[in-house]
Amino acid sequence: MTTANVSVEPAPARGLSSAVRDRLQQLLAFASLIVIAGFFSIASSSFFSYSNITSILFSTVVIGTLALGTTFVIITGGIDLSIGTGMALCAVMSGVFIVNLDLPVGLGVLAAILFGGLIGLVNGFNVAIMKIPPFIATLAMMLVAQGLALVISHSAPIYFTDDPSYVKISTGNLIPGVDFPNAVLVLLVAVVVSAILLSKTILGRYTYSIGSNEEATALSGINVRTWKIVIYTLAGLFIGLAGVMISARLGSAQPATGMGYELQAIAAVVIGGTSLAGGKGSIVGTLIGALIISVLNNGLQIMSIPQEWQNVILGIVILVAVYADMIRKKEA
Repeated sequence: MTTANVSVEPAPARGLSSAVRDRLQQLLAFASLIVIAGFFSIASSSFFSYSNITSILFSTVVIGTLALGTTFVIITGGIDLSIGTGMALCAVMSGVFIVNLDLPVGLGVLAAILFGGLIGLVNGFNVAIMKIPPFIATLAMMLVAQGLALVISHSAPIYFTDDPSYVKISTGNLIPGVDFPNAVLVLLVAVVVSAILLSKTILGRYTYSIGSNEEATALSGINVRTWKIVIYTLAGLFIGLAGVMISARLGSAQPATGMGYELQAIAAVVIGGTSLAGGKGSIVGTLIGALIISVLNNGLQIMSIPQEWQNVILGIVILVAVYADMIRKKEA
């Protein structure tokens, strides 16, 4: 009896400590965002111009949307390397549905998003049922999606010239009299939906549970394989949404885009405090991480830093974020 009492006592303290650490991680990420933005505002007087802020927000929409779905996957202890080229494939499919097949814009958008869900479903099946390691399964899908995007589009962009309403999904203004792009509103809605799913639903509870201890979760009677498929499919829906948003912004479906976005999205998730080991993460942190990546990319471009050095800096940021995650795990 005394042993049982002793084992129960420390649990609340550990939970509280973990919650405090998570909150501090978010505050640290937000503080880093402020510092980075402050540095670039000093380095360039045009950084805080309206056009540049809009450019940062547009960039955050794509990276952030991909990162939202990736957050669920990484919390389970998995990874998804197919989100970048999958996004390009979904953009191409939106062009096929709307331009080539002449479907109504709304139906074409829905079909493109669902096609992203199909990509996620295949990833989930390969990981959960075929037992292929997530890194290998999604790496294979990355190559498949990259090839299919080029094959289906015949390696040429698909333009939405005759479908201005599609372009307005991203660049239009839903709020009358307010010059605020629809793309940002779409991201905010996606953030709210993701936060509710992760913190208020059984999907979120199982996502954390699988990442914390998959074996114990399975022994408790939860069908881990089914829920993994659901989680990867959800991530795929965000891939489809990102494909719609980037093609709507560009006014065309570019089959060669997408490479590199997976690294930026994963970096955003890790910078936001989601552990690569699984079991820990938040949507708010991911959004802050996406803003950091967008501000960093934008600021380096304004300062005319060569692309190769931008890649070096992004790589260093990823290393620092992963190292910080390792330190957090040791202190937990």
